Amino acid sequence: MCPRNKEEKGRFLLVVGGSASGKSQFAESLAVSAPGKRYYIATMEPFGKEAQWRIARHRLLRENKGFETVERFWELGSLVLPQRGTALLECVTNLLANEIFSPEGAGEQGAVEAILQGIASLRRQCHLLVAVSGEVGLEPLSQYAPETRRYMGLLGKINREMAKQADEVWEVTCGVPICHKGGTR
Repeated sequence: MCPRNKEEKGRFLLVVGGSASGKSQFAESLAVSAPGKRYYIATMEPFGKEAQWRIARHRLLRENKGFETVERFWELGSLVLPQRGTALLECVTNLLANEIFSPEGAGEQGAVEAILQGIASLRRQCHLLVAVSGEVGLEPLSQYAPETRRYMGLLGKINREMAKQADEVWEVTCGVPICHKGGTR
């Protein structure tokens, strides 16, 4: 990693949206438009056929776009990128589940802090960080099991904190990006 002032942070863009909203494609377009080295930080653990299919699909979609894939399922804060550039973190939704439910993760009590510290660490290593996260909880939470409600609450807390810190906040609905903070596109 290139030496940098510990307080210097790269630009931070947050992209949220529901399942299959187009958020990943939009976030990827933001990352590809930035010059320099590009990292795709993949957080989905390859468990089961559906996860493997989604991983293969995402790899195909970003083929020939100049990304170096870095798999990081938990402990984002310990990730050291080889050089400054642009990082696309795909996605915080998976990262939270991994931190909570994987034996190697921080657990429910430490997940929020671990992820937010990881975001801060990445910002110090990048010119641009684009983070993708899911928008959950738009429907009544009472229909979910208590464990799911806690997960949704933690994701909401992370999303709110990331939105406070972000230079730009985008929501993608039906493939249409809507800027909520700082963007001019």
